[in-house]
Amino acid sequence: MDRRRLVGVVLVLVAGASFASGSIFATLSYRAGLDWLGLVGWRFVIGASLAWAWVAVSARRRGAARRMSRRQVALTLGLGAIYAGNAGAYYAGIEVVPAALAGVLVYIYPVFVALLSLRFATRLSGRRPYAALGLAVLGVVLALGGAPVASDIPPGGIVLIVVAALIYAVWIILSARLSGERRDRLGSETMEQAPAARDAAVTTAAMMTGTAIVFAAVAALAGRPLDPRTVPGEAWPHLLGVGMVASFLAIQTLYAGARRIGAAQAALVSTMEPIYIVVLSFLILDQRLAPLQLVGAACVFIAVIVAQTSPRPRGAPEPAQPLDAEVEG
Repeated sequence: MDRRRLVGVVLVLVAGASFASGSIFATLSYRAGLDWLGLVGWRFVIGASLAWAWVAVSARRRGAARRMSRRQVALTLGLGAIYAGNAGAYYAGIEVVPAALAGVLVYIYPVFVALLSLRFATRLSGRRPYAALGLAVLGVVLALGGAPVASDIPPGGIVLIVVAALIYAVWIILSARLSGERRDRLGSETMEQAPAARDAAVTTAAMMTGTAIVFAAVAALAGRPLDPRTVPGEAWPHLLGVGMVASFLAIQTLYAGARRIGAAQAALVSTMEPIYIVVLSFLILDQRLAPLQLVGAACVFIAVIVAQTSPRPRGAPEPAQPLDAEVEG
């Protein structure tokens, strides 16, 4: 595995662990008396603020932000709005769908990403990645306990969770295309792309701003504006955690990692996230691992190894060196 690909895999694994922490922070926030709309609203307000602060401390990143065209600004804000659609559909769905079943359903998104990559991004090469994809999906189902479908679950709730998975897949593909990825090349191999698109810090700051704007508007229309005085004091540490780790760090590392390994591979590696959730739930919430979940975890680990050790197709060009020696952001 070349260095560029290895760095990409590590970044996506960090993103998965960071996203997984959001479930823990959310649970603790709910226990402190915060509702889901307040949680997601403040999550992205904090995440976007941190992202722009990170841009501001670097002359290189400030320069990349100044060079963003109006079109790039509009595209990144639009991606943020799409991400809000994913979060909104998921949290609306779990009001009527058991969380375990929702987790199983939403993690079919790597399948959507793989299918969309056939037309819009770098497709998975050979048969091994697709076998790994199937094994990873099986592992997710086992790790989350199977979650039998109850007859009293409204079909609309199931549809919302599937829609959330589809929206997330579209967001990953569009983010990859914004970074320069196409069917014949990865984002890190694109020499002619705009400087702002090469910088994960600038791009993700604009994306999170778009998401924060959407949720702030929804909260205001719902009569629950994002007023810090309405947030329980006990919830603030968890809100800061979800904003810093599950938003700022997670989205930036996912975008930077996908530039290096492609959207489809990034989605496959991201299936590690449910395993992180299980482990963190055991360590922090004292929820024990079941034998079936351990089997599922093993399946996902094997799937990631199989996918990342797949040989390059015969005749494929060697990957270009990264445009920047340092990790973006």
